[in-house]
Amino acid sequence: MVSDAKPVPSLPLPGAVGLSHLNAYEWEAADGVRGGSPHLHLVCTEAYVVTGGRGAVQTLSPDGYRDIPLGPGSLAWFTPGTVHRMVQGGDLRITVLMQNSGLPEAGDAVFTFPPEVLADPERYAAAATVPPGTGADTEAAARRRRDLAVEGYLTLREALIAGDAGPYRSFQEAAARLVRARVSAWRELWRAGALATAERTGAQLDALESGDPAYLADATAYQSEPSRRGGFGMCGRRDEYALPGTTPPYDDRPTG
Repeated sequence: MVSDAKPVPSLPLPGAVGLSHLNAYEWEAADGVRGGSPHLHLVCTEAYVVTGGRGAVQTLSPDGYRDIPLGPGSLAWFTPGTVHRMVQGGDLRITVLMQNSGLPEAGDAVFTFPPEVLADPERYAAAATVPPGTGADTEAAARRRRDLAVEGYLTLREALIAGDAGPYRSFQEAAARLVRARVSAWRELWRAGALATAERTGAQLDALESGDPAYLADATAYQSEPSRRGGFGMCGRRDEYALPGTTPPYDDRPTG
């Protein structure tokens, strides 16, 4: 039997990961580097799978400053609290895998704006928010946001290279304060996504152990296409998928 039916996805991608594709920004920043907006995530590990072109990802962490080269087939990932900046070296294209599916879109991303901006939630929100759409106004706002994030980032990087981790730690603390009110909502997204996926696997293992594979009767296959192409993300032009428990389109709040 051949079926052309396309089941409507009801389950997240494997492991409840988020998925998007990025073409790194070509805009040149104040330090002459072309690329995206430096930022960190509070509870999500992020991975870059390079599908074309060349570039780098610059990171700040307790390990210090690193400049990790990226080329076709490269894989790089960074844990919560790591400041990262995607650098364009020539047609850099990346598939992004994000832990905890849609948490970054729900606010788990804080830009490295200067301290005076981070200290004022309203000012931070105004600087981080980008208008909806893919037009010239949205592009201009995304570029201003990138430039402000680079301004704060360069200060953090200079201090860390000089052996002073204080500004970097202060930025992490400021980021945690900014997102604190969102944690209860994040917990619900985690329960419905990553936790539910892990618990589903546990139930399947229990069923197999008891000799009852009845859950296999629900087997099916899914397919999807990007729901939006060329959006202005944190690091570049972004193709995204609107799937259950997966990376949804940014809702144009100050989340990136």
